[in-house]
Amino acid sequence: MSRIEIGKTILQREGFMAFVPNAFPPSEYFDFDPKILKKNNEATRLLGKLDGITKLLPDSDFFLLMYLRKDATSSSQIEGTMATMIDAIEAEVKVNENIPEDVDDILHYIKALDYGIARVTNDDFPIALRFIRELHGRLMQKARATHFSDPGEFRKTQNWIGGTRPDNARFVPPPVIEMHKALNDLEEFFNKDDSIPTVIKAGIVHAQFETIHPFLDGNGRTGRMLIVFYLWKEKFLEKPVLFLSSYFKKHQQVYYERLAGYHSEEGKVSEWIEFFLDGVIEIANEAIDIVSEITVLREHDMEKIQSLGKRASESAILVLPKLYGQPIVNNTMIQKWTGFTRAGAQTVINRFIKIGILTPKDKDKKYGQSYVYKRYIDIFMDK
Repeated sequence: MSRIEIGKTILQREGFMAFVPNAFPPSEYFDFDPKILKKNNEATRLLGKLDGITKLLPDSDFFLLMYLRKDATSSSQIEGTMATMIDAIEAEVKVNENIPEDVDDILHYIKALDYGIARVTNDDFPIALRFIRELHGRLMQKARATHFSDPGEFRKTQNWIGGTRPDNARFVPPPVIEMHKALNDLEEFFNKDDSIPTVIKAGIVHAQFETIHPFLDGNGRTGRMLIVFYLWKEKFLEKPVLFLSSYFKKHQQVYYERLAGYHSEEGKVSEWIEFFLDGVIEIANEAIDIVSEITVLREHDMEKIQSLGKRASESAILVLPKLYGQPIVNNTMIQKWTGFTRAGAQTVINRFIKIGILTPKDKDKKYGQSYVYKRYIDIFMDK
């Protein structure tokens, strides 16, 4: 692809330089070289494979829930959050009183993803500016630190990235008037029936959104959500199981460099798309491996449960499937799932410990103990 100029840096009357996007998509449009098209074909093939094997999981909604947590954690950590996926799982069911304050960032991200999934499930709902504002509202409303983010509203003032003010910033996004023009172009691009391969288009959508930077805070997280929602809306995925935040976090410096190159005067759109496709390929392969490992683990643990006596295995069967969605539990949670007494719930827990499914989270803790389905969590944490 030859150099494509996404916009220009223009001196503003306030004395700082700001990026002003050209009409979008560019008049020369996007023409991709064979190397990128080959990567796109591989990414598309792997997404199809992932989609197919995910359907075979008997508990695919629980798999999705774990992936939502994984992406929420990685995306929040890119923005500086220190809390982990374990912290988020514990916070959801309040099994630990010593939860880091910034786990709130992850929980708000999950809330926004859940909202987006519910909205996109409606086939008549378009990926429009209204949807983006609603996602941002769920992400930032009553969040731990909104930084005057004006949840659900596009900014009415100038923002900047890096530095202490626009004239010493690393990048200054479009002024408000140009921002609205660029957003309208992006909305049309979302829903335009064109010849751009869908996976590549998802990458362009993300980069263009980050270039516009239409919110006072939360742009990166909102923009990363748009990738999976766009692919899902275009029916490339039966379920929204491709989340790239862990890839972006793993290569965080390159991620920022490629986004900066996308809107630079050098017009390095190809470099960004190649990086993005490499991410789709890596994460799709990773997710395929995770599904395979979960399937093997599930079969092994079902065999362990079936080796118990008839009555014991019947009560265990009530619990195991729920652990795929909530792999950190306490006695109260088991009581809620089964209707057993406290003693009965503890009996089930002890059986699970004995056959190697659950382990105490803090072996020195005498009261209020929680228990971890460690081998299952490790499948997600190790990738």
